[in-house]
Amino acid sequence: MVVEKKRMAVRQPKYQKIAADIATKIVEGRYIVGEKIYARSSLASQYGVSAETARRAVAVLQDLEIVQATKGSGVVITSTEKAAAFIHQYSDVQSVQELQSDLLASVVRQREELTTLENTLTQLIERTDRFKAINPFVPFQIIITEEAAHCGESLQTLNFWHNTSATIVGIKSEQELLLSPGPYATFHAGDTIYFIGNESCFERVKNFLYKN
Repeated sequence: MVVEKKRMAVRQPKYQKIAADIATKIVEGRYIVGEKIYARSSLASQYGVSAETARRAVAVLQDLEIVQATKGSGVVITSTEKAAAFIHQYSDVQSVQELQSDLLASVVRQREELTTLENTLTQLIERTDRFKAINPFVPFQIIITEEAAHCGESLQTLNFWHNTSATIVGIKSEQELLLSPGPYATFHAGDTIYFIGNESCFERVKNFLYKN
């Protein structure tokens, strides 16, 4: 009996999309430097998301010094140039994700999901000049178990890169694969994380998650 596998969804975090949309409006001149835009609650209503998702979108823009958010004073535009730089970077990530999505569709059709995913992730990093220039390492993977520390904590809170020298490029749960997860992503028991780094980063990640 042949069991039909469910198609795995590939998506970007909603807060990243919202942050990119606001940055695009800044670049297009629909928002100008010094202008105050919606408060987080209004953003949540405008984009049809939770208040926490809107807060994360604003946090991304503030981390990149595109806006300044002050409690009780709203969100103020501070830089068009940095908004343009963010949009350029975001577009590069989108093009990479489109390629990964196409490759993943082939994986589902051939029912060789995990093996082919590993191969295509490797090929993607090797063949993409931008990633080769930034971080020319092959990807590693590790499955998160109940014994792992830090489940449910964001990558930013964990200072994941600082503690492991590894950059997470994907988090796969039972239902979906989250690409380029960003600093506010979390992982849980049963997830598989894919990361790149130097020769020692696998042991660093393993020791960080499973401390003796």
